[in-house]
Order: sequence, then structure tokens, then C-alpha cells
Amino acid sequence: MKKAIPFLLILLVFVHCKKTSAPPTGLVTDKAMVVSAREEASKIGSEIMRSGGNAFDAMVATEMALAVAYPFAGNLGGGGFMVYRKANGEIGGLDYREKAPLAGHKDMYLDSLGNVIPGKSTLGATAVGVPGTVAGIIEVHKKFGSLPLKKILEPVIALAEKGVLVTANQEKRLASQRDKFIEVNGDSTKFAHEYKEGETITYPNLANTLRKIADNGRDGFYTGEVAQKLAAFIKEKGGYITEEDLEKYQAVWRKPIVFDYKDLKIISMSPPSSGGVTINQILKMMEPYNIAEFGHNSAKTIQLFTEASRRAYADRNYFLGDPDFVDIPLDILLSDSYLQDRMTNFSFDRATKSSEVERGNVEIIESMETTHYSIVDAEGNAVSATTTLNGAYGSKLYADELGFFLNNEMDDFSAKPGVPNMFGLIGAEANSIAPEKRMLSSMTPTIVEKEGKLWLVVGTPGGSTIITAVAQTILNTYEFDMSMQEAVNAPRFHHQWLPDLVIFEPEGFPETLLDEMKSKGYIINEERTPIIGKVDAIRILSDGKLEGGADKRGDDAAAGF
Repeated sequence: MKKAIPFLLILLVFVHCKKTSAPPTGLVTDKAMVVSAREEASKIGSEIMRSGGNAFDAMVATEMALAVAYPFAGNLGGGGFMVYRKANGEIGGLDYREKAPLAGHKDMYLDSLGNVIPGKSTLGATAVGVPGTVAGIIEVHKKFGSLPLKKILEPVIALAEKGVLVTANQEKRLASQRDKFIEVNGDSTKFAHEYKEGETITYPNLANTLRKIADNGRDGFYTGEVAQKLAAFIKEKGGYITEEDLEKYQAVWRKPIVFDYKDLKIISMSPPSSGGVTINQILKMMEPYNIAEFGHNSAKTIQLFTEASRRAYADRNYFLGDPDFVDIPLDILLSDSYLQDRMTNFSFDRATKSSEVERGNVEIIESMETTHYSIVDAEGNAVSATTTLNGAYGSKLYADELGFFLNNEMDDFSAKPGVPNMFGLIGAEANSIAPEKRMLSSMTPTIVEKEGKLWLVVGTPGGSTIITAVAQTILNTYEFDMSMQEAVNAPRFHHQWLPDLVIFEPEGFPETLLDEMKSKGYIINEERTPIIGKVDAIRILSDGKLEGGADKRGDDAAAGF
């Protein structure tokens, strides 16, 4: 009998070890943290919290600092989504997605023969939706802010005036778009200049616009001088947005999508973001399987994830749109019986062709160039926010006098049902254009609870790949016991129903794995592919400390105290 005790002890130790979380490999801080696409923005958000602000004050500062430090996707001229969880467990979401202008209509990007006019929804003033970012931060500040707006924007204005160092990544991005900047704006525009690594870019005109917002809040952007100049500029360039469009814009508080995956509670964005619905469907279709046993990025794990994604994206592309304009059958789409039924024709033996997967039986693509940031404050409030201009530097239209780029978000509508957008996403009637309608998005700001406590704050850019990148990051930490930084660094793959292609990042997947997938009928991208997402995430450790995961794929950085 005595001999059994050491064995029981070993067993208990083993079980205990299995439950302890992976040791951190990213930045660890005691109280508060911001992880974003640029160190300057993360530091400004962190300092706001150090000086007595909360996570929501830090959101305002970080969002605006990204407009200065990361004009590739950070913006005043775009929009986004935010999911929050307060320290007391209260949750919510904010939709500050752009809208179609009042002049918008279903056929506005079609020629007389009903064909999509190339470039009209992607380049220049005709592509611009009514911006929502400033309304979003003002709404957050009004509801949850603790510091005066002027104090929050002070370091952001100082950054715009002092300027931002060009990184190697930024030099490449600006060079790749320079010809388009000149095509859209002329050769006297700010970004006609060739900026090199180590140079400083200052933004005096953006600083002036930010001052007007600091002084007048929402009215500093949506009415008065800025609105007049912006509407006149867009009109002069052939676009549709008027002063009335700007004045009428409102951000909307929305109830997040909340679901359980095993013993996790996942809180993600609801429509017009497709993120929460689609990640819910993917993870629930995978839930019956023990993927921890299959192994990280094993053929079986990749196959199961791909098949769940294939079915979820088929539903996304048909049913989802702006809930203020279309009825979305969420009760059916997210029900266990529906999702089990979707997977009945799945087999580990072979690929299901996308031509065999239609939308589910219910009666009744977008940009890589987004940016995400995650915030946790000392009280335990958490913010997950994803913001975008859609394409790289949006429509490439730069309002020199005001100091910012404008979005090309109108391309996220279905210009014509069944015709793919710039990211290959096929849309349907639910996402057709209408005045003041919000376009469908893949942005997936997400917060995860474990055992009733805050555990992860996560999100990423990446257009149609956002949803799969966020889902894989959650699975990496939960199923495969990775630290936050390891989970963010891990190689990623993607499938979105159409095109029927599994995309793998260029490194981290052996040829033997790809050959096994091909042998089962999967079509694999053979070309070198771009990176998938730039995940910025925070994990709350068992001792209450915070671990940041700042994606090594970009200039992303965590900061905190």
C-alpha cells in the first residue's frame, strides 16, 4: 500500500503541471500594458495609464497615436470596432465602422452594362466611406473616460509635431505605394517624397486637426472647419461625402457575440463585423475533437481547422451584413445542431471541395492592411480594438491640409453580388450598398475569459485572414500550451471557402506536411505568400501579471508598467 503513495504523488504532480500555464516569453509587466503596431503608440497609451488614466483613456491615446506613427492603417479617416470587458465583468462592443454616403446606392460601382468598374471602389475619392474613428474615440471617452480629452491628446499632438522615425518596414511600404500616392494626389503631396529609414516625418497639419478635436470633441471633426474642408476636398476629387454625411455619422454600441469553447468564454465583435460569428462557428465545429492530441499545426489539426473555416466563411459571405439593414439568422447560424449538421460530411480521409459546400440551409473580402491593439489597465479593465483604412493607406487619397489618409472601405461592400472584392471575398445581397449602411468586415477584436477571469485580449490585421489568425492564436495558447509571445509568433495558415486554396505562411510548414495535405485533395498555394496577420495580444498570468505578445512580423511592440 505504501508503495502506491509515490505513484499517486507523481500523478498529482503531473496533473498539476499539465494545468500550469506556459511560462511567459514576451514582455511581462505588473499592472498595465498596451500592445500595438508601433512602439510610440504603445508607450503613449501606457503613459496615459501610468498618469492615472484607465484602459479607455489609453484606447483614445493609442488609436490617435497610431494615426501619427502608423498611417499605413492607423487613422482619422477610417473606422473600426472595439470590444471591452470592465474589471467587474461587464462587457460591450462599439461599432465605429465607416458608412456609405447618402449618395450611395447598390449600382454605384457598375457601368452601363452592369459590370464592376475597375478601381472605382478601391482608389481615390470615389472609394471613400464616411469615417468613424473620431466618433468612436469620443463615444468611448464620453462613456468611460477618466482624464480630460485635452490631457489624453497632448502627447499625441506632441508626437505629430516632433515626428516619427521611419523604420525599414515603413520605408518599404511607402515606396511600394508612392506611384499611387502621386497618381491620386499629384506630385506635390506629402508622400510623393521618398522617405528613407531613419528619417523623421513630422505632421504639423495633423497636429492642428488633433487640436481641434481636443478642443471641441466630436464637433472638431464632424462639423465646422475640418468637416467643411474635408467635404470640399472629397468633392473636388470626385467623391461622394458631404458635410451632411459627416454631421449625421454616429458610432453605435453593440452587444458582442459571446460563446463558450470548452472551458473558455469568448467575447468577440458582432455584425457588421463578421469576426465574432465566424470565429464562433469555426471553434464550435472544432470543439468535439481533441486537437491537443493531434498536435500543433499537424495535418489533422490543419485539416479540421480548414474544413470548419470553409463552412463558416460560406455562411459569412452569404448571410452577414449591417444588422441595421438586414435580418441575420444568428440564432440558427450559431446553434449547436446547425453547426453539427454542417460538419456531417467532413472526413479526415479527404478534402471537402468548396464547390460541394454551399451556405447552410437557413430559410430566409477585405483588407490585409488593418491594425489592432490590446490594452489592460491596473484595475483589470480590458480593451480590444481593431481599426482600418481597408487597403494600404486606404484609398491613397491624402488630405494634405488636414494631415491624414482616407479609407477605401466602400470596396468591402458587395459591388455586385457574386463578384469577389480586392481580397477575393465573394459577397451577397446582405452586404450590398445602401445610403448610411455599414459595410461587412472581418475585424475580430476579442477578449477571452478562463475560469470566469480575464485571460486573453487579442486581435490582428489581415483582412479576410483576421478571423483564422485570431482563432489560431487562441488555440495556440489554450490547446497547445504556448506563451502569449510563442502563440503570436507561431506560423499561420488560412482558408476562406473561395478561392478553394489553403494558404500557408512561407516559413514553418515542412514539405512533408504539404504533401500529405495534397494527397487528400487540398489545393495548396505554391507561390511565396505574404505573412498572415500581425497579432497583438495580452495574456493574464496566474500571478496577475501581464504578458504581451507583439508580433515579430511587423514593428509591433508592447509597453507597460
